[in-house]
Amino acid sequence: MDFVPAIKSGFQNYVTFSGRACRSEYWFWVLFVLIVSVVATILDAILAAVIAIGFLSLIWSLAVLLPGIAVAVRRMHDLDKSGWWVLIGLIPIIGWIIFIIWACTKGTDGSNRFGPDPLAGRAAAAAAP
Repeated sequence: MDFVPAIKSGFQNYVTFSGRACRSEYWFWVLFVLIVSVVATILDAILAAVIAIGFLSLIWSLAVLLPGIAVAVRRMHDLDKSGWWVLIGLIPIIGWIIFIIWACTKGTDGSNRFGPDPLAGRAAAAAAP
């Protein structure tokens, strides 16, 4: 999945906790959120210097909280793990490392209990002459 479709998917499925999300969808979402967060923080610093108020990064964080959780849950589903495993990130350092390793791991091939393989259609299209 490319960058723009991954972002669209993140916002279109912002409360969809079922189904699966491939690695590229998850990591492009993380990259997008990180880039916009940095920009919002810089704008907050500028606004705080000019009008003594900075709230853009807070608004952005609240806006992407639910979609971020949803795409993380779908990423766990791609690994055939329960979405509750996202909570392992609440354990400092060890939990973060485990979650990052899982998020970098290739999902299960073919269908699993959470739905069809999100890359199956693309693999068939790429194999066609």
